[in-house]
Amino acid sequence: MTFTNHETDIVAEPIAISVSAEGRKIFIELTDGRVISFPANRFKRLKNTSDEELKQVALRLNGYALRWENLDEDITVKGIVADNFELPSV
Repeated sequence: MTFTNHETDIVAEPIAISVSAEGRKIFIELTDGRVISFPANRFKRLKNTSDEELKQVALRLNGYALRWENLDEDITVKGIVADNFELPSV
């Protein structure tokens, strides 16, 4: 008698546990220990904002999204991890 074990990969969506802005970069710490960053100029609404406005970022939806209330801008963590940016890198 032969038994076959079919392993399945469980892929969890990335979840942020912290977010911060330093200069023109946004830094996100994920639950899996990674810290990723992206330049603000990769998004239309963030491109021309001041450094102070960028610092007003908050986590929303239990770590699945970033929110800039003052700019009315929401960006998903999943989109950032997948390199889904509005503007090309410079």
